[in-house]
Order: sequence, then C-alpha cells, then structure tokens
Amino acid sequence: METMELTMEENITETNSSSELSFKVEKEVLLNGLKIVERATAQKGLQPVLANILLDAVDKTKINLYATDFDLTIITSIDAQVESLGKITLPAKKLLDIVSRLSDEIINFELNNTTMTITSGKSKFDIIGISAMEFPKVELLSEEDNEIEIDLKPLIIGIKEAGFAAASYESNNNLLSGVVCDINKNVLEIASTDGNRLARARKIITNKDDKSIKLIVPAKVLQEFLKISYYIDEDVIKIYTKTNKIMIKSENITFISNLMNGQYPQYNQLIPQSFPKEAKVNVSQMISSLELVSTMVNEKTSIVKLNFSNNALYLMADTPESGNSQSEIDVKYSGDEILIAFNYRYLLDCLKNIDAEEMIMCMNTNLSATVIKPDNEEDFIYLIMPVQIR
Repeated sequence: METMELTMEENITETNSSSELSFKVEKEVLLNGLKIVERATAQKGLQPVLANILLDAVDKTKINLYATDFDLTIITSIDAQVESLGKITLPAKKLLDIVSRLSDEIINFELNNTTMTITSGKSKFDIIGISAMEFPKVELLSEEDNEIEIDLKPLIIGIKEAGFAAASYESNNNLLSGVVCDINKNVLEIASTDGNRLARARKIITNKDDKSIKLIVPAKVLQEFLKISYYIDEDVIKIYTKTNKIMIKSENITFISNLMNGQYPQYNQLIPQSFPKEAKVNVSQMISSLELVSTMVNEKTSIVKLNFSNNALYLMADTPESGNSQSEIDVKYSGDEILIAFNYRYLLDCLKNIDAEEMIMCMNTNLSATVIKPDNEEDFIYLIMPVQIR
C-alpha cells in the first residue's frame, strides 16, 4: 500500500466524469456500508459537504464510501455492479433514511450532474448532491509508517473496559479527553481518567514484531471505533501511526483519526498498592441496588452513600425536598465499619463494564481512593475518588 494524498481534482482525472456514475447494489450491503461511515459525518459543520458521504466507484465491482469531520475519517468498500465510473457526495442522513426504508431488492443509482436518481422496485427518489471536488482530500498512512499488527478482540475489550473514564470535554486539546493506548511487546494497556476516576485494562496480544508504541487517542474516536468494530470480520487488524495521525485498518474498513500530543498524567503511580478493607460484592446485585436508590438521589450532587458493616452493604441516597432511599445487599466484608460516598454514575459506569459475577472493592479511608476490580483473572482496575459526606 502506498501513501495516498489525493485531492478531488486528482481523483476526477482517474475516473470518468461524476455525471456518468451508475451502479446497482444490494440493499443490505449498501445499508451496512452507510452505517459504518455516517458516524464520521459532521451534521452541523461549516462546510455542508461534511454532512455528506462520498460515493466513489473505483472499478466495475467496488464502491468506496468516505465520510469525515476532519478529526475522524472512515472509509469502507462495498460490492456493487458498476456500469459507469464516477463519484458524488450525497447527504448522509437522507441517504440512510431512504435506503433503510426500501424493500430488500436491488437498488439502482443513476447520476445526472449533481442529482442522483435512486430506484428500487416501484420507488424512485431524486437527491441533490454536492460535487466530489468539494470533499476534503484523504490521506492514507502507508506501510512505511509505523505499523503494528495486533489482535482485534483484546483491543475491543480493552476499549470497552477502560475507555469510558475520560473527560467529556469537547476540546481535543484537553489530554484528559483522550485515552492512552500503550503497546509494549505482547501487552496492550488502555487507560483513561478525568481526574476523579481512572480506568485501566491490560490485555495479552500477539505482536509478532514485538513493536512498542504509546498513543493518546480522543475518547470519542475510540467509542466510534467500538461501535463499527461489529462490522469487522477479521481476527487481526493493522495500526499505522505517523506524527499526529493514527490509521486502523481491516480488510474493508479504514479508520483515520488525529492523535493528541502532550504529557498524560502518570496514572499508574496513583493506584494504591495495599488496602486494609476489602469487600467482595455481586456485580448484578450492586447495579440493581444502585439504580434503585438513585431514584431519590440529589441531582445536583449525584451522591450515594455506601455503609459496609459485618457482611452487609447498605446503599443510601437522600434529597432534602423529596425524601430518601435505602437498599441492602449481602457482601463478604469483615473489616471495621466504613461509610463512604460516591457519585453513583461513576460507580455504574464501572460496574457495567466489569465482565465478572463478583468484584472486589478495596478501601482505605472514606476520603482516599477506592479501587474496584473483577474477582477473576482479568487485569482491569477502576479507581474512584470518594465524595466528602457533609
């Protein structure tokens, strides 16, 4: 694969005029392709073309679909019967709405200037597009750039377990809105923190060349990758990096994003190594009780109090103007009684990403960091700072 940095003018010279584009495609094939790339469109961007998907007939059997919001670019290739080569951009939302509502028949596309006629059975639509020449250029990283081939499954699990604790800031300049992806020989470490909580997962991977790399990827980008990973059939994917760019590539899907630069906090140093108090808790029971008592939580603080005492855990919430709630579950705890409070949403985020029946809650004092980890062999740690009880 060679580096590609093609402007639309260059692309146009390689294919026939966009006004000649004509092809037939199966509904399910096109619908899946549109669902993959539309996640990278920008519906409220300053450039209207960013709300569109580029359809590019590269040969007689393939259509490439592109979408970008500049921070994220997604490309996928679908099988089609191409009668005339060409390209055009069409509104993503409108195109997806139409295709999803059509019957399961072959869909015909015929372009005249910038108007695409779509027919299927007895249905017909005319959609006005935007010239492909207005679509931003796409740069693909190459084998000459830093390339690592790793297993897809541990990457997906690691993102799910440890990619959710990043700050939800919109600015990509804030490093805490990023997720650390650290590959060191056969270990993949993924971590995120917003300053109040920390999630870290370590996974064993196959890294045939024992390459090492440490990246900070925007959290929202990894969450989008998580959603489209459903469409990746391979067990192994390739990751390419170059200066401030990352490209994740499978056979039919290419995912390109900006990286974040800077010094991420030394999060491993924040994790306590010993705890005088430990409780073993059933995960599903904890989730049910948290969701139950949170109905009476103060929406301004989101605080739920946990009282551990003699193999029992009491969960409590109260709102002065509304009332209070309490739930009790059995746990394995024999230490000194401790009353500790947390933002219940932070707890739920963690619990819903633990792939285990039971978890261990490791505590020191009611104001020091609490560590939660699954009671199995998974190397997953979640650290959360308590809230002071007034």
